[in-house]
Amino acid sequence: MTKYARDEFDRVPETSTRQGVHRAVAETRRRRRLGSILAVGAAALAVGLVAFLILPKLGFSSAGETMAVSAEQVGSSASASPAPTTSTPEPTSPQPTSPAPVSPEASAAPSVSATPSAAAVVDKTQPVAVFNGTSTAGLANRVGGTVSTAGWTIGALGNWGGAPQQRSVIFYSGAAQKSNAEALGKLLGIPTVVDSAEFQLPLVVVLAPGFQ
Repeated sequence: MTKYARDEFDRVPETSTRQGVHRAVAETRRRRRLGSILAVGAAALAVGLVAFLILPKLGFSSAGETMAVSAEQVGSSASASPAPTTSTPEPTSPQPTSPAPVSPEASAAPSVSATPSAAAVVDKTQPVAVFNGTSTAGLANRVGGTVSTAGWTIGALGNWGGAPQQRSVIFYSGAAQKSNAEALGKLLGIPTVVDSAEFQLPLVVVLAPGFQ
């Protein structure tokens, strides 16, 4: 119990709120802080809505989606490219090669040979002498007629006065007359041709016994 007398300041109502300047200041600061927090939250919510609704339509994606797509691309490229493998080549044994098949048409077809060069240089303007070495009369004239009919130039005709011949022969003078002698041999059926410089004529036909 105080020793001082009670006055009007000692009358405090039981239901009244606490009075004082420090209480009003505290309430004002609390309200300002709460308003700032609400403003920041509203701004963050607005930014989130814009990022969620508008940015995807403009072609932007979040960092997480970009990283996920990049990871998927890397994984797919890694799975698509085969891992390098090192293998030792096995020695291969040489396979026997078979000859190329020959078609029956190619083998059956006759080969066309070029015309002999001897026939190409036959000179029928060279005079041909015909001598009869047989006992058949007029044989030289008859053979001379055959030669002339074939287009050859006829030289001397008569009987053979040299060594007897066992078979008919055609003498030619020099290598230039060999093709002419062979052509005459085919015409008359005389296969024997001899190079001889004894005669002054390029071609001499000697008919031996047995010539037909």
